[in-house]
Amino acid sequence: METLKIIKIGGNIIDDSQSLESFLIQFAHLNGPKILVHGGGKLATQLAKQMDVPVKMNEGRRITDNETLDIITMVYAGKINKKIVAQLQVNDCNAIGFSGADGNSIVSVKRPTQPIDYGFVGDVKQVNTKTLEVLLNNSVTPVFCAITHNEKGQLLNTNADTIASELAIGFASIYNTELYYCFEKNGVLEDLENDDSVIETINTETYKTLKHNNIIFEGMLPKLNNCFHAINHHVQKVCIGKPSMLFTTNALFTTIQK
Repeated sequence: METLKIIKIGGNIIDDSQSLESFLIQFAHLNGPKILVHGGGKLATQLAKQMDVPVKMNEGRRITDNETLDIITMVYAGKINKKIVAQLQVNDCNAIGFSGADGNSIVSVKRPTQPIDYGFVGDVKQVNTKTLEVLLNNSVTPVFCAITHNEKGQLLNTNADTIASELAIGFASIYNTELYYCFEKNGVLEDLENDDSVIETINTETYKTLKHNNIIFEGMLPKLNNCFHAINHHVQKVCIGKPSMLFTTNALFTTIQK
């Protein structure tokens, strides 16, 4: 089976135009089929403030009312997605921008309103690979933003880490899928103040210990939950770190194991 790389970028890589441009030049020249997934929360927050739309969060997760959904659709599926696609074209990587609605590729259900009503937030129900397979077989790279749909005409804000994980799982019977979460840190850190304190391997048992000792908490927990979800559903490789882990042999990063 051929290897498919699914790469999610977030954090400062998205927010800093130079970092994004540098990453996309390297990404464009990665051999083999690949899918890119991106976030964009900081830019959405900036636009909301400019438009005097209140930004409501709960434990780091965005509560998405009608106005907020309009803003994230503009930012995620519009500005960021099309900028990335255009830069990939410059670097001879033929790409097409996707939300989950495009090609009916990712179907979600609206999250239950209890215990907290997150509004128009979706939890992934199904990944449909057929349209994406055609593109991948013709050397076209799908670029996914963090929006899905419910097959009833409703767009839903969906966590980009979750989208990447579900895509990797969806393709696991067709390709050897590898999942990479790229951000500005070297990996999962034992000490947040020391970027070299990378925990190079985390399995289910060590994860429990790290959580119990409050070494891993808050924003890293949902990311790692998505990592374990993928590795437990036939994804061959899951890694977290800087983009350098994709392009060099001596990079520090974290590998997730069962």
